[in-house]
Amino acid sequence: MDPPTGPPVGPYDYDLVVIGGGSGGVAVAKEAAILVKKVLILDLVAPSPRGTVRELGGSSINSISIRRFLQQASLLGKAVQDSKAYGWRMKEHVSHGWSELVEAVQEKVKTRSSELKRELKSCGVYYLKARGEIVAPHTVEVTEMNGRKRRLTAETLVIATGGRLQYLDIPGDREYCLTCEDLLSLTQPPGRTLVGWIRRMAEKIENHMIVNGVDFLYNCSLSKVELTEACSKEVVLGASATEPQQVPRGKLRVTITSKDGQTKQEEFDTVLLAVGRKSSTSDIGLECVGVQCNQDTGRILVNERDETSVDNIYAIGSVQHGRPSTTGLSVHSGTLLARRLYRDDNILCDYTNVPTVVLTPVEYAACGLSEEKATLTFGEPKVEVYHRYYWPLEWELPARNKNSCYVKVICHIPDHERVVGLHVMGPNAGDILQGFVAAMKCGLTKQQLDATVGIHPGTAQVLSLLTETQRMTEALMIRGNC
Repeated sequence: MDPPTGPPVGPYDYDLVVIGGGSGGVAVAKEAAILVKKVLILDLVAPSPRGTVRELGGSSINSISIRRFLQQASLLGKAVQDSKAYGWRMKEHVSHGWSELVEAVQEKVKTRSSELKRELKSCGVYYLKARGEIVAPHTVEVTEMNGRKRRLTAETLVIATGGRLQYLDIPGDREYCLTCEDLLSLTQPPGRTLVGWIRRMAEKIENHMIVNGVDFLYNCSLSKVELTEACSKEVVLGASATEPQQVPRGKLRVTITSKDGQTKQEEFDTVLLAVGRKSSTSDIGLECVGVQCNQDTGRILVNERDETSVDNIYAIGSVQHGRPSTTGLSVHSGTLLARRLYRDDNILCDYTNVPTVVLTPVEYAACGLSEEKATLTFGEPKVEVYHRYYWPLEWELPARNKNSCYVKVICHIPDHERVVGLHVMGPNAGDILQGFVAAMKCGLTKQQLDATVGIHPGTAQVLSLLTETQRMTEALMIRGNC
């Protein structure tokens, strides 16, 4: 809904102005509008170096949903291979059409963003595709796409600008490398791909990927990317690009530097960067009004009520310093913030036991503490770790790797073995974990987990059948080596 052009009803143009149209910003705006407040969302993000434009909805629509679609495409390819073991016979050779996938996903991203705009309109939220910069405690300078500037006032401001995917700042990274937001700009399959990433996944996930043909280079960094002489110009079109662009296409020669300083060169079709996000807080006027940020990360310092160092300014989502960042958490905290502001609620967002999922071919989901963090927090003698490999029933006929799927439950012994960490690696891990997250919020103990009746056949039941501890496994390994 376009902003009104008439004079303000009260002392301010709006009750609430939200800078940033990601999941957290949208949530706080919708809830405030439902509570009969006059709300405006400002959202305009610069295109990526490759020209990819983000739709309204932030990373939830522009990268996370895309990753889920691409993961599903991969899983379907594996399912086609497995289908032979279930008696299916293909009359023709099955091949994948990259262009068809790209077109379908691009259209879905546009559709979801359009649906979100209609939803905001139905709630009474005003939306402007424009950049917002704070110039005074209650004043925002709005710069529209055509360059027109104007100033608007609001009783309350919420910063929900999220972050942008980072580059490495090495020669050739912005010219030739992609981030996950740019994948749909490719008119041809990525081909042989180098992924430059910060290593966070467990070794078990890596092992599964290695079995499926992924090579890992450890203790190495990317130092240079250049285009080889055999290249052409590719025209980038479609929903994800601002306008048709001439993009270099050809083999990429990358220089890789090892920890001891040795270098080597290899050629790839695509270089994909996955080195985290940088908060989008540097150009929205925070320093003008004294909003305090962490100097290293640029993220905003907030208290337990999501208040910044300036009274009427709040921050939501991944711009907050020192807090976990997920789409679900941003939506939840944004909704609670609006209710505290306009419904006199006092419920604070609980930033502990926040579930997360990694969309690898064998999915990984976790909630709570890792084994290392639990040991550091409580001390090793007070932590018990139950774990088990499992083989999903649907994997048995095609004889997939028997030791690829794994669960781990981490318990705090003095507190009646309360579950402080839960980790699942296997098909639909995120969906399996979701119900257990609610139980962990209620203080789930190992005894209660053991007393849970599992659904058979099903993979989630493995979590109520854990008897082997990490200590037992280590003792058996030591005994076996003697």
